[in-house]
Amino acid sequence: MLPLFAEADDAQPTPDTLTWTVPFGVGGGTDVWARFMSHWMAQSLPQHPAIVIDNVPGGGSITGTNLFYTRAQPNGEAMLVTSASTQFPAMLKDPRVRFDYAKWTPIIAAPTGGVVYVQPRFGQETGEILDNLREEPTKFAMQTPTGLEMPVMLAFDMLGLAVEPVFGMRSRGEGRLAFERGEAGVDFQTTSAYFSSVTPLVESGQAVPLFSLGVMNEEGVIVRDPAFPDLPTFSELYLAQPGASRDDVAYEVFHKFFASGYALQKLLLVPKQVDAKLLAGYRAGAKALTTNEDFLAAARRQVGPYEPVVGEVAARQLASAMELSDARRQWVVDWLKDRYGVRVVTR
Repeated sequence: MLPLFAEADDAQPTPDTLTWTVPFGVGGGTDVWARFMSHWMAQSLPQHPAIVIDNVPGGGSITGTNLFYTRAQPNGEAMLVTSASTQFPAMLKDPRVRFDYAKWTPIIAAPTGGVVYVQPRFGQETGEILDNLREEPTKFAMQTPTGLEMPVMLAFDMLGLAVEPVFGMRSRGEGRLAFERGEAGVDFQTTSAYFSSVTPLVESGQAVPLFSLGVMNEEGVIVRDPAFPDLPTFSELYLAQPGASRDDVAYEVFHKFFASGYALQKLLLVPKQVDAKLLAGYRAGAKALTTNEDFLAAARRQVGPYEPVVGEVAARQLASAMELSDARRQWVVDWLKDRYGVRVVTR
């Protein structure tokens, strides 16, 4: 019995209070997810700690993330919540970025999906729609060229579609409104927004779904989205083209940004130096949520029918997603400049 007690005494107890830094403002998508997850994580962790949300907005999430990176102590009390808006600048080596994802360990990640849909004038069947989009130029209302929509814009280009981005939207909701007004021929929404705002357009014949982005399985392969099982993925459409391959540079780039922006869209992270037993406890609490039917039902309502990614699977997928080679990074920079006249500054 004595060795067991000794081992238990060596374990670092869960702190009474955890502080989650959210580098976005109150009420945004990441803040809403963090508050949702904090409720369930507090219940699932030993001692049921209090979880405090500390919103530190600025710089599209870079300001708060930089502060966390320089100030957070590896005592298990400090955690960080990030999103695609944080991952993408790090991958592109934005000069403002002072943080390094390799110095953090993920506890849990929340995937999401999304759907591209078009005006009904382009047709009703996939092949017909793609042919018409290759012939007839149309607009796509976007926020920024290096934001969440970038993989979607790349997908359009890889399919040879004559889609012209219009930057400057303040949200994907504004992009949807441009579509509803007929100013844009195509649009994209993540799963939760699609169900709430686009499904009524589809049902009334005002929009036609074209493809989903899909989801990533544990082996890192993009497969059909369980929320849209009858809708082809972009990967299916691209790889069906003559000569197309998963080894194509463009597809490799798409896969990297899809993984970090969608397969791991929301992340809960801790400094890598956190006590190993405490980290194991956090991951066990996160893992328990994957079999908690009450949590899963609430999560389906919140983000869609996607299971959280936890533990070593999340760590492996995050490390792979964030490893963008200098050559692939330069490919993105050149593509944005040559194709759209967008200049991206990198370190």
